[in-house]
Amino acid sequence: MVASLQRPRLTPEEYLALEESSPIRHEYVDGEIYAMAGGTDDHPDDHNAIALNCASILRAHLRGSGCRAFISDVKTQLDALNIYYYPDVFVTCDERDQANRKLKCYPCLIIEVLSDSTEAIDRGKKFEHYQTLDSLQEYVLINQTRQRVDCFRRAEHGLWLLQGYGPGDRVRFESVGWTGEISDLYEDVKFPIPNHPIDLKL
Repeated sequence: MVASLQRPRLTPEEYLALEESSPIRHEYVDGEIYAMAGGTDDHPDDHNAIALNCASILRAHLRGSGCRAFISDVKTQLDALNIYYYPDVFVTCDERDQANRKLKCYPCLIIEVLSDSTEAIDRGKKFEHYQTLDSLQEYVLINQTRQRVDCFRRAEHGLWLLQGYGPGDRVRFESVGWTGEISDLYEDVKFPIPNHPIDLKL
């Protein structure tokens, strides 16, 4: 999310009605709505490529399992906090999520693709909010400027354990039983060439 619109607080029903007719997607946090940027403001093509790679990989992996992968045009509802978010990619395996085509309440895996403008909130408030979902088993953050994937997994006693992956690693999403090369998540992504200092030694 990028910026709160200056308007009166909305009820969830008013927000959902607005989303049905609005050409712009909004996230909803306890009465306040936030317009969603198209992709991200710094590397939208790379952001979209990574999200599509993840969704495509998960869709193929989950075929016939009863689980489904969704991309950022479907909302998740965090009922305990009166929040509606649009994750970049998520998976639900819960039969109760089959009733509503545009809204899901029981994701087991949520993936967010990081950008400079969203990383702080994705790692901070959003992760804190997502932890209220009893169904959520895994929260994944994917860096779009280098090969780095952080997987947070729910453990006992409310703890979340982090496993990080880098170049050459095989990544595992334990919540859905998928394992693959980290490079598969970054297909068609061109990373910026680093500026190396010139060696001035004589």
